[in-house]
Amino acid sequence: MMQYKGYTGKVEFDSEADIFHGEVIGLRDVITFQGRTVDEVKDAFRGSVDDYLAFCAKRGEEPEKPFTGKFVLRLPPDLHRKAYIAAKKSGSSLNSWILQTLEHSTENVS
Repeated sequence: MMQYKGYTGKVEFDSEADIFHGEVIGLRDVITFQGRTVDEVKDAFRGSVDDYLAFCAKRGEEPEKPFTGKFVLRLPPDLHRKAYIAAKKSGSSLNSWILQTLEHSTENVS
């Protein structure tokens, strides 16, 4: 994974074509890039993000941001109740409890 200006690029290697290809993840818009070397794919990733931002500016549109910090979570009612009870038992709000649980569960993810 690569990071640039708040955007994340995921890269795979195509051994048949002998090329790295990637995409910016976390967006509805599609942003892709490719290169034959690690340096080329890094430059192509940054260039694709810059091109996307310039395209949005030219059209007078706000570029899509990968993560706003908000998401809708749908769960079964029984799990919702259990999470609420667990949060209250720990002295936290449901939002804080979920945040702490996610932080703990993802601490080894970079």
